[in-house]
Amino acid sequence: MSRVGKLPIPIPSGVTVSIDQKTITVKGAKGTLVRIIHPDMDIKLENGALQVYRASDSQKHRALHGMTRAVVANMVTGVNQGYRKTMEIVGVGYKVEARGKGIQFALGYSHPILLQPPPGITFEIEKPTLFHVSGFDRELVGQMAAIARFLRPPDPYKGKGVKYIDEIIRRKAGKTSK
Repeated sequence: MSRVGKLPIPIPSGVTVSIDQKTITVKGAKGTLVRIIHPDMDIKLENGALQVYRASDSQKHRALHGMTRAVVANMVTGVNQGYRKTMEIVGVGYKVEARGKGIQFALGYSHPILLQPPPGITFEIEKPTLFHVSGFDRELVGQMAAIARFLRPPDPYKGKGVKYIDEIIRRKAGKTSK
């Protein structure tokens, strides 16, 4: 059995879970998430915890088992605590500033870049070179952080660009001259 899939998902107080056919709805203090699960997976509410079951021991079902459990656990954690990614901007003149609900980047291009958040995502600017992407949907938080990073990926020579705070940039040696 899948080591991840067989673990029960505890439901904290303040979080309600409803299962209707193959649709799971998780409501909490931060918001509501709805997801349709794979038809071969079963989710049952037992003793105040969610348990994921699979149809057979095939490779496909074993992979789906762990993934489904992880996705549902992320939903429960998201509506209860939320998720946050911290991004850092490195480079002379590179900065970020608030523009309404969105953020505006100055990344060395001839024009500023405006990034608007989808519903459920908020941007927080701590310093002109440090900002946070927050929300209750882990998938959406990660996607918005990846979009922000894509605007100016870190350069392997000088390390300039938008990067995750804990990301390590492998630096290359530049040209040597005589």
